[in-house]
Amino acid sequence: MRRSTLVILCLFSLGLLEMNVCVVFPKAPSTAKIMFGTYRGENRELYLMNPDGSEQVNITNNRADDISGRWSPTGEQILFASDRDRGEGWDLYLMDTDGKNVQPVFEKSEDRRHPEWSPDGKQIAYMRTVGGVGYVYIATSDGKNEERFAIGGSPAWSPEGNELAFVVRVAPDRLNIYLLNVRTRKQKHFFPPDDISTAREPAWSPNGTKLAFMWHQKRPQDEGEIYTLNRDGTGLQEFVNHPEEGVTAPVWDPDGKALIYSQEVGKWEIHVFKIMLADGPSERLTDVGLWNNPGDWFDPAYALPVSPQLQLLPTVWGELKRK
Repeated sequence: MRRSTLVILCLFSLGLLEMNVCVVFPKAPSTAKIMFGTYRGENRELYLMNPDGSEQVNITNNRADDISGRWSPTGEQILFASDRDRGEGWDLYLMDTDGKNVQPVFEKSEDRRHPEWSPDGKQIAYMRTVGGVGYVYIATSDGKNEERFAIGGSPAWSPEGNELAFVVRVAPDRLNIYLLNVRTRKQKHFFPPDDISTAREPAWSPNGTKLAFMWHQKRPQDEGEIYTLNRDGTGLQEFVNHPEEGVTAPVWDPDGKALIYSQEVGKWEIHVFKIMLADGPSERLTDVGLWNNPGDWFDPAYALPVSPQLQLLPTVWGELKRK
């Protein structure tokens, strides 16, 4: 009798534990979503929308500026940069996909921005400004350990997780793209090949074979175009060219068949370009606000599988015992 009662109590406790754990876990979107920054009032906010531009929803709703939103590899969290709550500078924050449960990544505030997740979700890369100089840092995703790796900014993690593409200021008016091996810390110049033009905003293709980027072929003040280049430096190809309008911020879709980017048509709007239809027109996704800038494109079909968060179990069990 006593043993039966104990078994029933154990099963009941496990049931309660399972329910509590389900409540704690954040949820990833069940359909593909594009995250973007936009200026539609007094500050910049983060929004979500469907890949066709429909159902645009504000997920930050804060008086601060919130930009550079990035999906975690599982789609359960969003990493972003904001100037809220921590003095006058920028820093990095995490939130659930509905904009709730906003928390700073680091205990001590510093000037951090341009965040990127590692493919396994265990680390983040970002630019941290120290003494007026921008450096590429890598930290654990819980913010407990961070380390300086190179001078530069705007890091983009390769899909394999072994390289970072980042931007280096090689002259007061010129930016170049470099590649950093995160294991050996060796870095090499990637693009452009000359000492006159400037390139920035690198974005890896989902299969890791190409980089998309913005290239100013003359001066940074000139309007740039979006190009792709193979990882080995061959196959330079122009994809988006609007000589009378600026284009910036290329972002790949998760299957590598399209690029979204921001284009100035009186104001900055987000467009999508189908790579498989190289001669076809682009499609505008936004038409509200003075500034719209794509951040990241998430599709659950290409997401990292969600693993159980076992570190939450002792906390939940403690809460049950107190009840």
